[in-house]
Amino acid sequence: MNFVCLSVSNERVKQFDYIIAGGGASGLQLAYRLVQHPDLSKKSILVLEKDSSKKNDRTWCYWEKNQGEWDELLHAHWNSVQFKSPTHQQKIDLRSLSYKMIRSASWYDLIYRALRNHSNCQIKHQSVEHFEENNDGVVVTTSEGQYVGQMLFNSILDWDQMTRQKKYPVLQQHFLGWFIKTQKPVFDAHTATFMDFDIPQKKNTRFMYVLPTSTTEALIEYTLFSKELLSKEEYEGALKAYLDKKNIADYEILEEEFGRIPMTCYPFARNNTKRVLHIGSAGGWTKASTGFTFKNIGKKTKALVAHLAANKPLTAFDRKNRFWYYDLLFLDVLAAHNSRGSTLFSRMFQRNKPQTIFSFLDDKSSLIQEFNIMRSFPTMLFVRQLWKRLLRSMH
Repeated sequence: MNFVCLSVSNERVKQFDYIIAGGGASGLQLAYRLVQHPDLSKKSILVLEKDSSKKNDRTWCYWEKNQGEWDELLHAHWNSVQFKSPTHQQKIDLRSLSYKMIRSASWYDLIYRALRNHSNCQIKHQSVEHFEENNDGVVVTTSEGQYVGQMLFNSILDWDQMTRQKKYPVLQQHFLGWFIKTQKPVFDAHTATFMDFDIPQKKNTRFMYVLPTSTTEALIEYTLFSKELLSKEEYEGALKAYLDKKNIADYEILEEEFGRIPMTCYPFARNNTKRVLHIGSAGGWTKASTGFTFKNIGKKTKALVAHLAANKPLTAFDRKNRFWYYDLLFLDVLAAHNSRGSTLFSRMFQRNKPQTIFSFLDDKSSLIQEFNIMRSFPTMLFVRQLWKRLLRSMH
């Protein structure tokens, strides 16, 4: 591994094969897979992450068959989940699937320990200010200097870039969660509440998400799919009201977690070049219709490393599939009729087998299964939005 010094802006800077901007789930997982690949393990890698104290700032959940890559890190898992709304309630036996939960601190620790064992990978805690391509590569300017990479993988999301355009709707999955501990057993530790829409919707798509880790401890999140964030008092008020409704009064708040995730089909790949690839949420790796990201990151980073090992151009990496169009139509409907989310999800769960729904959300369903899921929704509502989308694409 050799670092070559190049002259950039009258300064001498180090050159790396790969620079990764952002040390979150996508950036770190890409670095982790790069150092493990036999054909890429000697490449020089620089990870730039402004936060030097990675902790439990995220909770990642996903469903998976049998044993998985991160099972040693699981904080909890469930073999059944429940869906609730004013019109439909269902407890779902996941059968061969398991719904899994990871707290980010243990995951960060594992990844950092693995990367430190590879001298060709450096992690610098610096804030990325901007980057640009030139004849030498990609020049990345940080709060402390400049670096040059032959390729840059950027996981830093530009919210303004998404919201400035009007062709593709942009919603947010935003939430406030409390990790609580009760004095008495009140939770079913074997069943997670996937979505509970039996709360005031207030012209939005709003639900509660309950992940019990024991009979006395759980993560309870107030979650919205909508355009605008709420004040912290509104999230807290909804959480308190839900706990009151469940007759849970004697509890302690152990931790608090706030997050927002983009829900959009904005074509991030159009910003990719032969040297720059956007990854994670910044690359459209978030499942647009649900906000699920962690599982997609696993699939995408594996595919990307194989793509690099085959020496294929970055511009050929991300391609749209039919599920992108399904998500786009669903988001068009949800953006225009945000109060209908509870109804749409209720009809989907009421009229389809759970395994079909999970396959669909994993982009693994068959055309017949997808047709049946589409039949679950109000036909004219989707036809009108499809027509509007077709008209919009002509301009």
